[in-house]
Amino acid sequence: KYGNRDNKYKARIKILVKALGAEKYRELVEQEFAELKGGEMTLTAEEVARIKGCFTAPDYQSADTAALDAKLAEDKAFSRWFHTNTRAHKQAGYRAVTLTLKRTGRVPGDISDEQLEAVADLADQYSFGELRNSHQQNMVLSDVAANDLYDLWKALDALGFATPNLGLLTDIVACPGGDLCALANAKSIPIAESIQRRFDDVDYVHDLGPLDLNISGCMNACGHHHIGHIGILGVDKKGKEFYQVTLGGRGDKLSRVGEKMGPSFESEEITDVVEKIIKLYVEKRLENEPFIDTYERIGMDPFKERIYG
Repeated sequence: KYGNRDNKYKARIKILVKALGAEKYRELVEQEFAELKGGEMTLTAEEVARIKGCFTAPDYQSADTAALDAKLAEDKAFSRWFHTNTRAHKQAGYRAVTLTLKRTGRVPGDISDEQLEAVADLADQYSFGELRNSHQQNMVLSDVAANDLYDLWKALDALGFATPNLGLLTDIVACPGGDLCALANAKSIPIAESIQRRFDDVDYVHDLGPLDLNISGCMNACGHHHIGHIGILGVDKKGKEFYQVTLGGRGDKLSRVGEKMGPSFESEEITDVVEKIIKLYVEKRLENEPFIDTYERIGMDPFKERIYG
């Protein structure tokens, strides 16, 4: 209704918000929503019931977790993957399993046709044919019985999708960047791979705890760099690729756009910059304090001093 239709680069909500101002934009949203209330778009209890009737629950079976407990006790690698890459399920005896497509040396989020066929077979075998893509460029088997987890883990490990780094530093979200996107100002994939190689010690990455690192190759922000705890944005400077770093972004219930750290860096520098940021975090954190909490406690200045010093 109000967006720019003449320039595809400016046909975006963020451009409209800036042009109208936050208060005017909020006023228009509330006005539009008020007009919808009570109209034909209203979702009634009857309609919810009708839609529910179109779906049936999987044929869940009672699962014996004794064998799982034994495997967790005897196999350290499996235990680490279980606690990192699986989540509790509303159905007792089942888990949701995330396949991390972030193995070092592989394009983050990438999967070949042969691998996808293999994962589809695993979904049929272990998850009632249910397979989902996640916003973090991973995949999820949503309904896996506890007593199938060990066999599934071995199968995923053989495919390279059992890296126990979900939600950690090397679980990087990156857009295709200049390698594949005509809009990009800089490459994203080589930067992501360089960071993964630098932090290829699983024990160290686990010790760091939860940490979101997002990379975008241009201001269109398809990698959502602005909500990464550490965000990296590719920018063009006189035909050369540079990277701007933001800190303190978050995409959880306390959503916040990250703060620019300062002048951008050349591609050869960016991995060293990330390492310096991580080392300062390790020095300053309290016991078991996540990166984002440390940043919010000490602020940007110590990081700027360490990097630009």
